[in-house]
Amino acid sequence: MILVIDVGNTNITLGVYEGGKLTYNWRLSSKIARTQDEFWMLINTMCQMDGVSVSSIKGVAIGSVVPSVTTVIKRFLDNRLKIPYAEVGAQVNGGIKINYQPPEAVGADRICNAVAGFNRFGGPVVIVDFGTATTFDVVSDKAEYLGGIIAPGIETTVTILHQVSAKLPLVDLRFPEKLIGTTTETSMQSGLMFGGAEMVEGLLKRLKIELGEGTKFIATGGLASVLLPYLPSVDVVDHLLTLDGLYQIYCHHFGEPAGA
Repeated sequence: MILVIDVGNTNITLGVYEGGKLTYNWRLSSKIARTQDEFWMLINTMCQMDGVSVSSIKGVAIGSVVPSVTTVIKRFLDNRLKIPYAEVGAQVNGGIKINYQPPEAVGADRICNAVAGFNRFGGPVVIVDFGTATTFDVVSDKAEYLGGIIAPGIETTVTILHQVSAKLPLVDLRFPEKLIGTTTETSMQSGLMFGGAEMVEGLLKRLKIELGEGTKFIATGGLASVLLPYLPSVDVVDHLLTLDGLYQIYCHHFGEPAGA
């Protein structure tokens, strides 16, 4: 078994791969400070609940954009599991060439998405990830990470609007029935959801012009399925893409252990 750990700005997503397939996955908040012992306790508890033997885990892949959490997880791995782990970054990148300056500036989640997207479709391929930020990652047909686009995430935008204006509420992120809102809530939903979809679809059309008609588009992240009806350019939605990329990078770096 291989344990994969994706540390984002909002959540920590964990998964266990066995025989090349994701068998279990869990989600924790990354905004709660935890010690290595607390992390060990949580891992044990989640594994026990699903009948996973911690001793069966042969290796770990970490992809993190939160350095403070990365440090705690690495201590936990060194002191508790004591098994090989791959920390995704500019040098541990699954075999893609990173044409970005500096290469170390590319987030681990974006590298994972790029690797999984390219391994699935070849290139050129664009991965749109709806997270804290909405990111677009571009991989060429020569397995080159060309760069991408970073835009405000819809969930982040609604939080900021609420924080900076006392009269703007937090609203459910769903499409209203009509474009023209008749309440503050539906007006905000229209701007956030229709506006967000138009921004993404417009950028995808521009990317297709730049990259060519054969470009494939993958969407991932929490809002991908919600926005999909308004994103005709998207070929596939895959919520597990980042975890798959972590697993593939581990296997590229270490090889898959026998029985894993």
